[in-house]
Parts: sequence; structure tokens; C-alpha cells
Amino acid sequence: MYIQQKINKKRVSLAIVTAILVAFTAYVSLTPSQSTQTAQNETKSTTSVATSNASPKALIASATHQIQSSTEPEPDPQPVVKVFSGKIGKGETASTLLNKWLTKAEVYELASTTKKTFRLTKIRRGRPFRVTTIDGDFTQFEYEIDNDQCLSVTKSDDGFVAKCKDIKYDITTERIHGVINSNLYEAIANAGEKAALAARIGDIFGWEIDFIRDIRKNDNFTVVVEKRFREGKFQGYGKILAARFVNQGNAHEGYYMKDKDGFTQYYTAEGKNLRRAFLKAPLKFSRISSKFSKHRLHPVLKTYRPHNGIDYAAPRGTPVSAIGNGKVIKIARSKAAGKYVKIRHSNGYESGYLHLSRFAKGLRVGKKVKQGQTIAYVGATGLATGPHLDFRMKKNGKYINPAKAINPRAPKATKAQIAILKEKVKLLDPVKDTAQTPNQAVDNAV
Repeated sequence: MYIQQKINKKRVSLAIVTAILVAFTAYVSLTPSQSTQTAQNETKSTTSVATSNASPKALIASATHQIQSSTEPEPDPQPVVKVFSGKIGKGETASTLLNKWLTKAEVYELASTTKKTFRLTKIRRGRPFRVTTIDGDFTQFEYEIDNDQCLSVTKSDDGFVAKCKDIKYDITTERIHGVINSNLYEAIANAGEKAALAARIGDIFGWEIDFIRDIRKNDNFTVVVEKRFREGKFQGYGKILAARFVNQGNAHEGYYMKDKDGFTQYYTAEGKNLRRAFLKAPLKFSRISSKFSKHRLHPVLKTYRPHNGIDYAAPRGTPVSAIGNGKVIKIARSKAAGKYVKIRHSNGYESGYLHLSRFAKGLRVGKKVKQGQTIAYVGATGLATGPHLDFRMKKNGKYINPAKAINPRAPKATKAQIAILKEKVKLLDPVKDTAQTPNQAVDNAV
């Protein structure tokens, strides 16, 4: 009886295995390829041989594993990300650049998205760009506006999103020393540095030293400067944190710091500003066509009246610069002055720029401007016989002769800043290690 039960139990187990194998064969037969059919035959043959020798539990487990293995999905393929980089070519526009990946309608939509951030009509030849795709589909466009900011436009299900972001650099700080044999540019080259560094030194000490007439052999300089790198490649100079120039035995020093308005200044350790308050002229001119006068014949009205400014003859469209840091207090047009701009400076000074053809983009009343910043362009609007700039200055509300105006130094540092400046003297000390000090000094000064 016991043996018969064992036989019956084994028969039931074999029946179950057979049913599972039949189900497996029917499932696999749904794929019509010849290779799959061959696999089925091999599976049946192998299974038949195994069935005669294996236990019922082993046969069930084997068949179940084969069914599970055949139904497991294949892993999803990894997306293919590609980055296309280069520089804007001659005559290349955003449309000609992006139409490789986007339709005309999409390019228009992308350009519209960037209007408030950075207009794509401003892209310039030679500036770097990158386009990123995933599986061949456009994902991101990046354009380096300048050496500090990058435009980034990404595509999502909701359209395009544009923003400006700071370009990240690896920054090192170095102390550089050189001796003059003939001129500053040659000395900079002999020190293994770029000409741009010479120009920066000239800007710092330009009010103190005439780098054409005053330079002598054996003059020397020392600067502590940031160097910027991307992917291990030198990308230019950052801040000059401290500088010393010894000219004809006289040492001139300047230390980096921002003033209360956020403008970069260079001060002595005692807080004296190295920059003068005003430029010598608001534009590069060829000649003065009319001087400041209390009694001048007006070229249009033909009557004698005061001329409260200096006329600079210049071609239409010549850039006009703000003579000093200040705030725009008026942008307007009148019958006599044409288009004009007025800027208020510190210590009661005010400057005016008349007969302009147009204003610089983004200029508005209340905006702070920096010395040397382009604010407008020469024109002949108003009562003018030809293109020129009528430049005027006031001191405490009264007109003064710009050619004879006292040009004071820009405002000195505050007491709190002077305390920091005295610490910065250590930056130029060649004995002490200042690897960390420059960055700490900048953090404290900003």
C-alpha cells in the first residue's frame, strides 16, 4: 500500500512537471524566429534527458527557473550624451548655429526666451559656445558672454529656460617681480607673463606715473595677482590684490578694495585713493572746436552769449565716456541741447554731455556709472552745425571751466577700510608666505 502511494505521488509529480513544460513550450513558441525554435528543441531534448534522472522537486524548480529567466526584461539602454563645442565664426548668428538641432520656430522661441537675459543678436565672433544633446535631441545651449558670465538655455517639456551664470575658475595667487630695462611690457614678458598684466599695472598707477616719459632703467615692480584656470589652461588674470612700482627711486603702492558703491579702487596703506576723480576728457578727440567762454558768438543763433562748456569735434557715433563715478540724474532732449545726459558726482560736482546721437543701452535715470563707462555717442542733435560733444561741468550748482577744474583724488578709504589696508601691506612682503592671505584680504575688503 505504501509503495503504491509512493508511485501515485510520483506520477502526480511527473504530471505537474509535464504540464509546466507544456506551458513553457507554448510560451516560447510565440516567438517565430528560427533561432528561438532551435532553442526550444534543445530545451526539450535537454529537459527530456534530465527528466528521467532528476527528482520531481528538481524538475519543478528547473522548469520554473527557465520560465522566469525567459520573462525577465532586458535593461534599458543608457542615454547617449554628446557635447558640441566651438567658437562663434565670422558672420555666424544664433540661427545659423542652432538650426543643426532646432527648427526655425524653435530657434525663434529660444531667442525670445533670452531677451531679458542676453539678446542673441549680441553674440560676438570668437566667443566660445557649447551645445548638448541627449540621444540626438537638443538639450542645452551655452554661450560665454565674457570672461565672467555665461548664458545658459535649457530645453524642457514646458519650453526653453534662459539664465546667466558665473563662469567658475580655478584660482591661484602669485607674486610677480620684474625689473625695467626699456619698458614695462618688455619687463612683463621677461617675467613670463602676458601683456595684459602690463596694461593693468598701468591702469593702477596711471595717475601717479607717466609710463611713456617717466620710466627709467632699473625701475622695478611687484604685484600679487590672481591667475584664473579652466581645465588646467590659463584663462587670464583676476584681481591684482596689491602692487608696488618703484619709479626713479620713489615707491608707489596700491591695494585692492571696493568702495561703498561697489566700484574697484586702489588705495595706499594710509587710505589715499590712487585714482583721480575725473578723466581728462570724456572721449578721444582730435581737436577742441570751441572753448569755455563767457562771451561767444553762437554759430547757429549768431548772437553773443556764454558758452559754459568745451566742444570736442568728433565723428558721429564716437563713444562718450563718463568722466567719473557717479549717478545718472537726467536723460532728456531739448531744442537747444538736443539729446543730453547729466551725471552727479561726489563733492558737489556734476557733468553734462550734449548734442548726442543716442544713449548707451541700459542707461537710465538713477543708474550708477563707472569712470570711463560708455554712456552715449556723439551726434548733432539740437542747435548744432555738425557732430560734436558739448561737455560741461558744475561745482555746487555753478558752471566751471572743465579745462581748469581742480581734479581731486577720488574719495579716500573709510577708517574701517584703512585698518584692513594696513594689513594688506604684508602682501608685498617677499619674506612672508602669503598663499592664503590675498584671498582672505579680498573677502574682508568686499
